[in-house]
Amino acid sequence: MQLAAIIRQYLPALKAHHAKHLLPGHLNAIDAMLRCRTGAAGEMHLACSPCAEQRDYPLSCGHRSCPRCQNHETSRWLDRQQAKLLPVEYFLVTFTLPRELRALAWRHQRLFYALMLSLAASTLKDFGVNPKLLGAEIGLTTILHTHSRRLDYHPHVHVIVPGGGVNRRRKQWCKLKGKYLFNQKALAGVFRARLLAALRAEGLSLPDKLPEQWVVDCKPVGRGEPALKYLSRYLYRGVIGENRIVANRDGRVTFEYLDSKTGETRYRTEKGEDFLWLVLQHVLPRGFRRVRDCGFLHGNAKRTLILVQYILRVHVRCHPPRPRPVICCPRCQAPMRIVAILRPRWSSG
Repeated sequence: MQLAAIIRQYLPALKAHHAKHLLPGHLNAIDAMLRCRTGAAGEMHLACSPCAEQRDYPLSCGHRSCPRCQNHETSRWLDRQQAKLLPVEYFLVTFTLPRELRALAWRHQRLFYALMLSLAASTLKDFGVNPKLLGAEIGLTTILHTHSRRLDYHPHVHVIVPGGGVNRRRKQWCKLKGKYLFNQKALAGVFRARLLAALRAEGLSLPDKLPEQWVVDCKPVGRGEPALKYLSRYLYRGVIGENRIVANRDGRVTFEYLDSKTGETRYRTEKGEDFLWLVLQHVLPRGFRRVRDCGFLHGNAKRTLILVQYILRVHVRCHPPRPRPVICCPRCQAPMRIVAILRPRWSSG
């Protein structure tokens, strides 16, 4: 069941019922997904040398909210992150924005999301350099999510943290002992104070009643690869895979999701236009980077990471960039070569 077909069916109702919420970025995402893998997105002309077969294939839209695109980019990101993995315990730390601030976050998305990413990182880094805790500079990868499993608006930041850090003064690697990173309540308190102070400094009017206790979850995830694979699903291919859309009948769309508490498969049914809005509200501001590496995992700290890998005896294999999948000839199954690419005069989001 294709999302583009659902968009075509319910687009008039979406514009009628959610016109005041639709932003230019939402309309660009709709336009891109409707063009995806059609002649309107462009075509590539392929030829087969052994049998002289020629074919034209439509291009994908390349929009990061499209569930049919960006599989190659997701795989390349996962390759890059796996090349940085260390033989230590990893932790997944999640900073959640309280319900009372979500409406304000929606109205100031670029500002809120940037602050959440930067302050989650700075909070963890400051805890890391505290001599009473680890006393070292840590590395981390921050990833912004704006949705719950039910696709409700629920901004939060996931942070993947290796259990250890670099003490530059002593020029040594400090390994974290046990399966405990930092105190969750202490992390939440510092993150809350920093975010509220930053929002006030920006001149934003905050709600009168805000919870004193915010939620930060910190749990060990083994060697880190499972967490990377889980988070990679939502980086470049939208918030819902088309295989999760199970029904479209009588003006209503049903999709499945996993209950976060029980792990059971559950179903949610909404009117077609409301389902589309559930999906589109998670389209990020144009050009916003939802994934950021910090500390010794940052792109500018490659020498430090190489030194850490050497100390921990990590066997680093230098692989060439993952090649794009080839298209095989339908007649002889030989790889086809690209002869020409015709692109339309439009840009993806």
